[in-house]
Amino acid sequence: MNKSFKHLDTITALFVTILLISNVTSTKIVAFGPLTFDGGTILFPLSYIFGDILTEVYGYARSRKVIWLGFVAALVMSLTFIVVGALPPAADWQNQDAYNKILGLTPRIVVASLIAYFVGGFSNAFTLAKLKLWTNGQRLWLRTIGSTLVGQVVDTGLFILIAFTGVVPNSLIWTLIVSNYLFKCGVEILFTPVTYWITGWLKQQEHEDFYDRDTNFNPFPFSG
Repeated sequence: MNKSFKHLDTITALFVTILLISNVTSTKIVAFGPLTFDGGTILFPLSYIFGDILTEVYGYARSRKVIWLGFVAALVMSLTFIVVGALPPAADWQNQDAYNKILGLTPRIVVASLIAYFVGGFSNAFTLAKLKLWTNGQRLWLRTIGSTLVGQVVDTGLFILIAFTGVVPNSLIWTLIVSNYLFKCGVEILFTPVTYWITGWLKQQEHEDFYDRDTNFNPFPFSG
């Protein structure tokens, strides 16, 4: 676990950046052809692709650290938005209502986002690590797509059910779940060739292709 890597820090930074941007843009509901989903869905699937790459190349334990970093960063961002929104605006600043509508996150949305990210992220990493052992490192497409199918159904379902049950009509809730899930999984499938190329390149660069044979899969330790 003390091995030095050239690109792990970059992958980590990109992962956390995508996560935070997705959380902010999720405040807008958009229509994309027949699909209806929150704006964060456009970018958020890339976080699962990066999560797949992290687990595939560096292993579950290192991926666990990155997932926790993303969790803490999202929590700090959400609490900052809430605190700043609660502070009285300057007398000549007329945009408090706009701020509240876009960044004035309610505790319910924060809780939904964090729970969904935590459970979905670890479900994705755990599934990919186990599939890698089961396939003996073959059929990467099966691992990346399979882990996303599991992680995204948990992530999408938890977030929308916790955030919007009783707030929007039930018909819209199920529309959001199905649309989000189909779009996110579609992005994963579409980017499979890119995922193949990046993982292959990283394995060569880092001289690492980790197999989680003796890994402690408890999501709570930060190392081990």
